[in-house]
Amino acid sequence: MIALNAQTAAPLRNDLSIEAEVRQMFGPRVAVSVTDPRNPKAPLWPAEAVAMTRATSARKSEFASGRAAARHAMQSLGHAPQAVPCGADRAPVWPRGLTGSISHTTGVCIAIVGETGSLRSVGVDVEDDSPLDDDLIPSVCTLAERAWLAIQPEAMRGNLAKLIFSAKECAYKCQFAVTGTLFDFDTLEITPDIDTGQFEATFTRDIAPFEAGTCFHGRFTVCQGVIVTAMVLARSPRWTMQGQ
Repeated sequence: MIALNAQTAAPLRNDLSIEAEVRQMFGPRVAVSVTDPRNPKAPLWPAEAVAMTRATSARKSEFASGRAAARHAMQSLGHAPQAVPCGADRAPVWPRGLTGSISHTTGVCIAIVGETGSLRSVGVDVEDDSPLDDDLIPSVCTLAERAWLAIQPEAMRGNLAKLIFSAKECAYKCQFAVTGTLFDFDTLEITPDIDTGQFEATFTRDIAPFEAGTCFHGRFTVCQGVIVTAMVLARSPRWTMQGQ
């Protein structure tokens, strides 16, 4: 069983340990890089800095850390590092031939990059392994998800709700690269498998080209005080991470 902490914790984090865990989730076709946003090691490129002109120093550090991680992941795939600016919708604009995803907490940033020749899109999300605020659960979780939470050990429900939140963020990023569609949390319904570290994300309504009932398959891990969810949409009829 994948362990989620019942207590909010702030352990010392090991970026190399997190990176190794995430690499195992994605496999060889996706490059992974993990950085510490509290200690950014590279400046923003000019095309990227445009989006940060009014940002706080903390937000600039997080943004710079994510872009640095993205360029490192590009190099791991054998590509020259390039800028990753923001589009009008604030989503990262990836270089031609590449797809990627970036996520961060205050203490860790993860960037993943793959090639569009074999992958349609990728998604990653990282959250602190702590309970989701009780007042957010009704807006994040569907009735079916809340019913599932209700039969889980009481001490774990808040952290499992955070897992559902993270899985929805991850799946949303994957679909957005294909559909460009914004939607609410109830458009995706998450079915976690705690024993295997896998989850399903099912559309509850049509989001073209995906019909209601379309199911994405993802993975999750809990390590170093964070929850990481991961997903790949391969260029095949089955939206799954199998075969990575």
